[in-house]
Amino acid sequence: QVQLVESGGGLVQAGGSLRLSCAASGRTFSSYYMGWFRQAPGKERDFVGTISWSGSRIYYADSVKGRFTISRDNAKNTVYLQMNSLKPEDTAVYYCAAPKYSGVFTTTPGQYAYWGQGTQVTVSS
Repeated sequence: QVQLVESGGGLVQAGGSLRLSCAASGRTFSSYYMGWFRQAPGKERDFVGTISWSGSRIYYADSVKGRFTISRDNAKNTVYLQMNSLKPEDTAVYYCAAPKYSGVFTTTPGQYAYWGQGTQVTVSS
């Protein structure tokens, strides 16, 4: 059974930092792009970023570019999201996800088959 588990969320003041982790189990995702998404109350789930299996290709949404960094440790089957210079508008539930097939690069939530339960990030002003 595939399982993605996010951790590291919390409450932080504007300008602060948080590091989210996403641990995968049940299968190896070392050949998969892994994505991060977020969903604020009453809004759609938005793409945050994605990282290739080797870490050599990383793509970010414009809203987080220069502030967020995605990395991965395939030996630990874990993906990370380092968030710096956080803003109140970054407040959301953050999800990690994997596409249905390996090697697929996509920013569309509907093309991701595996999702974590999410972790809440709240940025106070």
